[in-house]
Amino acid sequence: MESIIIKRPKLLTTVCVLGFVWIVFSFPAVFSPSVKKLGDWYPALFGLIVAISFISYIGVWHMKRWGVSLYLIIFFVKEIILILINDVNYIGLFFSALFMIIMVFFYKRMDVNL
Repeated sequence: MESIIIKRPKLLTTVCVLGFVWIVFSFPAVFSPSVKKLGDWYPALFGLIVAISFISYIGVWHMKRWGVSLYLIIFFVKEIILILINDVNYIGLFFSALFMIIMVFFYKRMDVNL
């Protein structure tokens, strides 16, 4: 079985690099006291969201459709949770939505296989 190598667009590369940088700075926040104050369950949930976001960026980096699908799912889960705890970050929402639009734009060019 021969695999086809799909060249990653520069815009998608930029989104992935910015996403990886965001993950690097978000992961230590999982253990911060401000996150702990939001509830006993929130640090674990926030850590899970950060981990799944990282996995989705890896999928997008490798031009896999499952990466975009996973990003869309975790985006909506994260935003619903932020609305429920009344901690909506509009700048983060804007950049996440922008990343989502860019990923969906290149969705047809991505590989359907794992």
